Amino acid sequence: MLSSTPESATRSAPAPAAARPAGRSAWRLAARRFWGNANARTGFVMILFFAVFAVFAPKIAPYGFDDENLVGRLKPPSAAHWFGTDALGRDVYSRVLYGARISMTVGLVAVAGALTTGALLGITAGYAGGRIDGAIMRVMDVMLAFPSIILAIGIVAMRGPGLNNTILAVSIVNIPIYARIARASTLSIKSFEYVTAAEAIGARAWRVLLRTVLPNAASPLVVQATLGIATAILDAAGLGFLGLGAQPPAPEWGAMLADSYSYLLTAFWAALAPGVAIAAVVLSFNLAGDGLHDALDPRLLAGK
Repeated sequence: MLSSTPESATRSAPAPAAARPAGRSAWRLAARRFWGNANARTGFVMILFFAVFAVFAPKIAPYGFDDENLVGRLKPPSAAHWFGTDALGRDVYSRVLYGARISMTVGLVAVAGALTTGALLGITAGYAGGRIDGAIMRVMDVMLAFPSIILAIGIVAMRGPGLNNTILAVSIVNIPIYARIARASTLSIKSFEYVTAAEAIGARAWRVLLRTVLPNAASPLVVQATLGIATAILDAAGLGFLGLGAQPPAPEWGAMLADSYSYLLTAFWAALAPGVAIAAVVLSFNLAGDGLHDALDPRLLAGK
């Protein structure tokens, strides 16, 4: 009886916690925390709606974004035109759907460019230190000294208006944000033992940066990128409102506001729809970004 007890206890004992896939469990916990947050869940669903509108706009929209009908200009919302028509008789609902393509493209591409460039500059500055760190971060400080929209206007004014130059300008003005975050994370990470071990076995600096430092600094960068998409969309709308963004007849939301603000008292619906669309997509990314921050917060994960 006594000799069989340890053997049976060994068979029935649960696997030790150290044997479980800790990384996978952490990501699953973060996903559960994110989906359990009502605001984050709402923001994520709203983003999916806008993504569907952007991808399937040609199939969803009842009219082309540039179909003019001067006889039906500035008509109020009706069964034929859900959001009314603008000053050229174009269907506002169709133009808002097509405009989601432009705004989402600007937000995603601009942030992707800023994130990639800023992260590489930041981890390089934090890991190398010394003069390299000083040179990179002083350039970032100079860029941060200018309001982002003013700097973006200057870049677009030099290169000329257009969607591609808008994406480039919005990307450039957001690089310092990601560079500072990446540098701060690198300064705390590079003293950890796993970085020292990688250096001790002779790993090259670029390999340590890309394979060891960057993955461990990714969480704050991903959170900032989600929030940054909202800022990028606002900046693009501001440039479009000033006539420096996507050029007519492209249905960019900021340009739609600029075209219709003079009709606010007589045809408010022409400006209401793109204005609400900008506010909704910015709100959705802000909600998702806040939820992602809470889900990836290591202090909250450690308490579980």
